[in-house]
Amino acid sequence: MRAGELARQAEVTVRALRYYEKVGLVVPVRLPNGYRDYDPVAVRQVREIRELTGLGLSVEETRPFVECLASGHGSGDECPASLAAYRDAIDALSARIVRLTRRRDALAQHLRAAAERSMPSGVRPFAAGHGLDGHPVRCDPPIPSDDGTADRLVGVRLPGVTLPATDGSTVGLAALGPGRTVLYVYPLTGRPGVDLPEGWDTIPGAQGCTAEACGFRDHHAELIGAGAARVYGLSSQPGHYQREVVSRLRLPFTMLADPEFAVRDALRLPTFSAGGMTLYRRLTMIVRRDVIEHVFYPVYPPAQHAGEVLGWLRTHPEGTR
Repeated sequence: MRAGELARQAEVTVRALRYYEKVGLVVPVRLPNGYRDYDPVAVRQVREIRELTGLGLSVEETRPFVECLASGHGSGDECPASLAAYRDAIDALSARIVRLTRRRDALAQHLRAAAERSMPSGVRPFAAGHGLDGHPVRCDPPIPSDDGTADRLVGVRLPGVTLPATDGSTVGLAALGPGRTVLYVYPLTGRPGVDLPEGWDTIPGAQGCTAEACGFRDHHAELIGAGAARVYGLSSQPGHYQREVVSRLRLPFTMLADPEFAVRDALRLPTFSAGGMTLYRRLTMIVRRDVIEHVFYPVYPPAQHAGEVLGWLRTHPEGTR
């Protein structure tokens, strides 16, 4: 079998075959005319190398499996040497996980200390295994998917909806005023000592509301400097709940309460259910002249979102298209 045919059947490049030959894994016979001729078992050997390297083994670590096939076995992992290679790879991976876990925990400790320096007294963000609101969080929160909401909202005018604000005023969305408005919509902000809805950390995009709010807090002056005339947060939580959050987190901007989902009904914004409640899905709108200019959706990760909005404002100064 020629190299090109072997590469085609095994779904690798000829260059890869040359490398396997160089390291002595798949060795062809040299014909009198100088051409390479591969045994039919080479197809299985090369496929074995491809599969095992896809699992994270190095090319050299596949040698026992390749030799097992060459000796006539029906599978590359039927030989004792192959089983030993599995064990060695697992042991090496376990040791690496331990090292990475230690590094992660050390970084989390530094992050926790830095975050606590910027938070009000009594609020302890990022306790081990916990988020800014003190609730347990997963290490691998599910990532929200894009359902096309952002595409249909750009260019839409905000509805004539008036919402109560945490500063005691009311805000009409159709009359926000000149300049750009950053309007970020979020599900709910947790409180220390208050349980979140059951299964909260398994819902894509649910986690991170407190971290997101603190991000907009910490970047607020920069957002204004980059052209945002105002920043609002909006959720379906009642005003008294939001006022506590604004006070506890020392937010320099106003929150808007929409417990009746007037904005959802007018703009067909996405929601989800958790713990018997209907909640907004996380998204952010940049509004100019009461028209939605840009939409961030889905928002992930929430803790970095304010920086993402800031970057967009800086690269899209008002007056440009």
